[in-house]
Amino acid sequence: MERTDDVAVVHDLSKQYGTRWALDEVAFTVSQGEVFGLLGPNGAGKTTLLECLTGLRKPTSGTVRVLGEDPATPRSALRSMVAVQPQEATLFPQLSVRETVELWASFYPEPDDIDDVLARVGLLEEAHQRVKVLSGGQSRRLLLAVTVVGRPRVLLLDEPAAGLDPQAKEHLWDVVRQQRASGGTVLLSTHDMHEAAELCDRVAVLVEGRIAACDTPGRLVSELAALSTVTFTAPRETDLSAVASFPGVTAVDSTEVAGESVRVRVRTAVGDQTLKRIAGDESLVAADLDIDKGGLGDVFRSLAGDSAQRDGTAAQQKGGRS
Repeated sequence: MERTDDVAVVHDLSKQYGTRWALDEVAFTVSQGEVFGLLGPNGAGKTTLLECLTGLRKPTSGTVRVLGEDPATPRSALRSMVAVQPQEATLFPQLSVRETVELWASFYPEPDDIDDVLARVGLLEEAHQRVKVLSGGQSRRLLLAVTVVGRPRVLLLDEPAAGLDPQAKEHLWDVVRQQRASGGTVLLSTHDMHEAAELCDRVAVLVEGRIAACDTPGRLVSELAALSTVTFTAPRETDLSAVASFPGVTAVDSTEVAGESVRVRVRTAVGDQTLKRIAGDESLVAADLDIDKGGLGDVFRSLAGDSAQRDGTAAQQKGGRS
């Protein structure tokens, strides 16, 4: 049953290309004021899913509703409330940055202030430059500017941070946070686990066209990234067999570094306890101890498995459904 605050509702969505399935019975909802992230290896179906949400592609089966409407049905009201930033798009090269944003603003009844939009995406100083001379990162920021200038209720962003430098990425993140703070909704696909953890209220991990997990980043990490990694430096001749026998340790490996040392990596289910054991064992002569308690990257690898290593694995055979 749909709730009144559901902005996007996807029910048993499947999309077939020939004999292959890019999406296989995908289902989720996104609420007003939520930043919802889509994670997945290349070819998992993220872009196809966003295209179905924008009405660029029609599902083979299942339903998609955005703001209560079918996005595949032409409706000017819905078009003015949902804005899309694709991975790539062509803008008019002879126009200036300001002229480009002004053109897009003219399509909406109550657009945002042009200077404010340019400042938010970090392009105010480039306002009079021609589009054709912009760098790749600046072009992506301009795409973001024309996406938000219409004050959309829903932002759909397909890997928006790809190719951005750290400063430009911060501008993007600020725009996403401002959208949420104003009561708007954001759906974004990303390969950046740090970005997903920082921005998203919930994330769905898409693997070979299916949602393998969907929850808050914190709960996903707690449930699926159970192992921590403790690292330290030790003399090359150090016997590491004792470390492998510590309670909770599942793997120990080492790599030679400069001089007569090795960098040791320990995977363990009890990170803090293992760290204390290593620090207190004088025979290890451990230095530069560090601990990584896991994150979305670990969740992603545990769910995606081998498919994370296969570029272009966009679909699975329908006959493989279970």
